[in-house]
Amino acid sequence: MNLLLLGRRTAMGSLTALLLATGVWASWDTARLLAGGPERGVLTVTGCGSDECAGWYVSAARGAGSHSSPRQRVVIERSIAEKKGVRVPVALRPGTREVVRAGGPGFLHALLPLGGALLLASVVVAGGLRLPRVAWGFALAGAALLTASFLTLTF
Repeated sequence: MNLLLLGRRTAMGSLTALLLATGVWASWDTARLLAGGPERGVLTVTGCGSDECAGWYVSAARGAGSHSSPRQRVVIERSIAEKKGVRVPVALRPGTREVVRAGGPGFLHALLPLGGALLLASVVVAGGLRLPRVAWGFALAGAALLTASFLTLTF
C-alpha cells in the first residue's frame, strides 16, 4: 500500500512540475523580450481584424546610433483592446513584423500561460497530492495573474 501511495505522489508531483515548467516556458519568450528587448517603440493602431491589430511602428530610439526605421505595418495580438488611432508602447520581435505590448500590461499579458498553469496545477495538487493549502496558494496566484492581466489590458 505504501508503494502505491509513493507512486501516486511521485506521478502527481511530476505532473505538477511539468505543468509549471510548461507555463514558465510559454511565458519566457515574451517576458524575456520585454525585459531587455533590442527594439522598443510606439504602435499607432490603424485597424483591427478578428485576431490581430495592425498599425504604424516608430522606434523609441532615434538619432545617429539608431538602427531602427519606421515600419509601415506591424501586427499585434487582438488582446490589446485598443481603438483606431491609439498609441501603444511596444517591443518588436527581432526579424519579424510582430510586436508585443510593453510595460506593465505587456508583462502581465506575457505571464498569462503561467497563470493558467498555476490554476491547472492547483487541481492536481488538491486532488492528486491532497495538499489543499498549497493548492489554494497556486489557485489564488494563478487567478491573481489572470485577473490583473485582464484588467490592465481592458482598461
